[in-house]
Amino acid sequence: MNAMTRRAVIGTAAVSMALTMAACGKAGGDKKDSASSGDTKSIGLLLPENASSTRYESFDKPFIEAKVKALCSDCNVKYSNAEGSAAKQKQQFDTLIAQGVKVIILDAFDAKSTQQWVKEAADKNVKVIAYDRLATGPVSAYVSFDNEKVGELQGQALVDALGDKAADANVVMINGDDADPNAGQFKAGAHKVLDSKVKKIVYEQSGEWKPTVAGQKIGAAITQLTKDGFQAVYSANDGMAAAIITQLKASGITVPVGGQDAGLDAIQRIVAGDQTYTIYKAYKPLADNAAELAVDLLQGKDVKSVATSTADSDTDKGIPAKLLDAKVVTKANIKDTVIADGLYKVGDICTADYADACKAAGLQ
Repeated sequence: MNAMTRRAVIGTAAVSMALTMAACGKAGGDKKDSASSGDTKSIGLLLPENASSTRYESFDKPFIEAKVKALCSDCNVKYSNAEGSAAKQKQQFDTLIAQGVKVIILDAFDAKSTQQWVKEAADKNVKVIAYDRLATGPVSAYVSFDNEKVGELQGQALVDALGDKAADANVVMINGDDADPNAGQFKAGAHKVLDSKVKKIVYEQSGEWKPTVAGQKIGAAITQLTKDGFQAVYSANDGMAAAIITQLKASGITVPVGGQDAGLDAIQRIVAGDQTYTIYKAYKPLADNAAELAVDLLQGKDVKSVATSTADSDTDKGIPAKLLDAKVVTKANIKDTVIADGLYKVGDICTADYADACKAAGLQ
């Protein structure tokens, strides 16, 4: 083979290799483009905590997972719980985006901190559904309860428990976490009722959604006001109500105490006469609507078939929203609410420790 022939062969080989590499490069590019298009079968689910309320692990998570599977058999839910840490939730959020998830159901631990997260997600075409709490930033949809009305229900239930003594009653309020916009709405709704129907709010503090903090705050109220200085306690949720009731009992104080979330232990306290009421927010419709919105967004459908209302956050207006109604639960209507809806069975509530109280309440 002469030099010219060798150069021709080498040149042909080089061209062939270049074409092969180009083809590989194109295939690699296609793969990269496919990955960047995101995970079209996964829905992220981020819930805020599991210490002050058992509802998230017991109800929200399994209900959402079941509804997603019913609507999209080959879809899956990637779940994480922030365990009471906004920083941890941000890491979980970023991880979902890095994994290519295109729809995230977010129950923000600190809804005021999410504006930049949600904006960055939107810039990457990731849709965020604000769940239960209205996260700041350009969320695609919001599903929750009418939280100011929930607060009104709480306030009116406390007034009803006081009966004809309400007009002369001093009330202690232990509110939720100031970082949670729901807490502000519950508080506003409760004040709307209480301010005109009781004598005075004599002590008001945030319990931060933490039973230990709520217990400390009611202890301070007792010290400041003395045991006869108030006639009722508003607690923003059941977890805090449990700690409040423990402190009241230790001080020999018996006054109406209300909560929210309809936790099993709260229903048992109501049966026993320790807690006066709770607020039942049916978690299954809430979860089902969130799952339906998520699947619709994943499939490119219009959310307004589900989100028939609108809501405004601190940063955005006219957010498509689905707002549900809540109910007051007292000893008199346990059968007609949480039992009728299948949230609990009589046997769940009426364990050995509550057998006599259940019998007296007509549950056995």
